[in-house]
Amino acid sequence: MNSILRCLSLAVICGLIFPMSYPIAKSLAAQSSVESANAKPCSAPEYHQFDFWAGDWEAFDLDDHNAKVARNRVDRILDGCVLLEDYRQNDGTRGESFSMYDAARKVWHQSWVTNHGVLLTIEGKMQNGEMVLSGSDRATDGKERQVRGVWKPEDGGVRETAVRSTDGGKTWSPWFDLMFRPTASAIDSSDPKDDRSTIAALDTQYQAAVKSDDAATMDRLLADDFMLVTGSGKTYDKAALLEEARSGRFHYDHQEDTEQSVRVWGDTAVVTAKLWEQGTENGKPFDYTVWFSDTYVHTPTGWRYVFGQSSGPLPKTPR
Repeated sequence: MNSILRCLSLAVICGLIFPMSYPIAKSLAAQSSVESANAKPCSAPEYHQFDFWAGDWEAFDLDDHNAKVARNRVDRILDGCVLLEDYRQNDGTRGESFSMYDAARKVWHQSWVTNHGVLLTIEGKMQNGEMVLSGSDRATDGKERQVRGVWKPEDGGVRETAVRSTDGGKTWSPWFDLMFRPTASAIDSSDPKDDRSTIAALDTQYQAAVKSDDAATMDRLLADDFMLVTGSGKTYDKAALLEEARSGRFHYDHQEDTEQSVRVWGDTAVVTAKLWEQGTENGKPFDYTVWFSDTYVHTPTGWRYVFGQSSGPLPKTPR
């Protein structure tokens, strides 16, 4: 970049040499403010890794003959940046937690408190399609205990298991094993606006998983009977896409969509967008843009990507 262009791009610094009129400076400042305001926070795929836990659940204790022990509601709040849990056990015990992705440290954080004065903070990340969070608390005798919890989609709901250690992690003992199943009201009700936001986030998360060869996330989002039809007439099932991700044959520099729109009809949703793919396949470069439509269906375990269809490569246009 030559010195004149550098000064134009750094107008505030170079103003002494190339004075910028106040109206122009004010206009650029206003434009910058608008762009900052329009930047949607918590839109990256990482913020939505734990979305599968959001819902209205009944909790069953798998260690106690599958007895129903609690009602648990988990909502996305603060523009989808945080998951708020409201846990109400049948014996009167109540607890609430806040879970969020801390982008600065690239970790998930959860703070849990109860009406018995219990505090637990745990942190971790997604591992092979499971949310794994660890930390420590204090036993009644004041001794420190290490805690590890695991959440994963299972059998139409979410299973949460936890173990504890009192010897610094040398040995672990079971703490609890809960199965969260959707309540009848959760199955019967749905907010289209929330659904559109959820589907948009899931589709963005799927594209990011493809770009990073994240087969575990792809496996979680794709329905078992998924099918993709391309503009050339080729078809791919779930197994083929997962094998492709695990093979490492593809390297993506870009796997990004624009002009995204989401339409919801009850338990079915369709995402339409323009996708730019650029990278290499076995070292051979590719660079093309396609239109695609992705169909999602709401199941007992949440929204699943069931069918995809793409156009042929679009005519090249300057970027």
